[in-house]
Amino acid sequence: MNPPIIGITTGFTPEKNQNRAQQSVNHDYVLSVERAGGCPVLLPMTENPKSLTSLYAILDGLIITGGPGIVEGLVGDLPNDLPPVQSIRHKNDLWVFDIAQQKDVPILGICYGMQFINARFGGTLYADVQNQNNTLAHSPKRTGEPVFHEINIVPNTHLADLLNTHTSETNSYHIQAIEKAGQGLRVNAQSPDQVIEGFETEDGRIIGVQFHPEKMPGTTFDHIFKNLITKAAQQ
Repeated sequence: MNPPIIGITTGFTPEKNQNRAQQSVNHDYVLSVERAGGCPVLLPMTENPKSLTSLYAILDGLIITGGPGIVEGLVGDLPNDLPPVQSIRHKNDLWVFDIAQQKDVPILGICYGMQFINARFGGTLYADVQNQNNTLAHSPKRTGEPVFHEINIVPNTHLADLLNTHTSETNSYHIQAIEKAGQGLRVNAQSPDQVIEGFETEDGRIIGVQFHPEKMPGTTFDHIFKNLITKAAQQ
């Protein structure tokens, strides 16, 4: 049996100083899918979604990766240290998300990806959770050093079943955070300062996490990717 094909969205760096624009992604996403038994495929950014019809048709699952600032469903203004998402990435993320929804394939949103999904479900987002909600700094940009903190995982959720624990330590890289979960999304994890750290749909097909599990290989968070691959293999 061939491994399920998992589409991975990418970041975009605009053209600067006569250098061509760059499309790239942290290699940890690719390795996480591979270790979990999937076939990772990086999704190109095009000007027309019809260019990717054949590729979208074979996707068994989708990962929406980390990125810059979400501009939809925003409460407040983006801070100076968080640039807004580029229009080409935003529209390509919209295209592949809509296709994944139509195909009913499993979706994993990580950091920006979680926030993006929340906006698609009508949820709202703090532009700067630290300053708007008086929380601790959740980004190394603010602390100057790596950030780790505990999360409390809600019992009787899909995430709790996957991780087989009700508390764990995670990394943290975000400035934005969810203010209100979108319709049909239930919160499955929070930090001690009440920042929403995860959500899921009732059937578990869509899971979003605010932290970066791909940067914590060999931990219980590997189960997040294994779950994605298991569900994708059932397509």
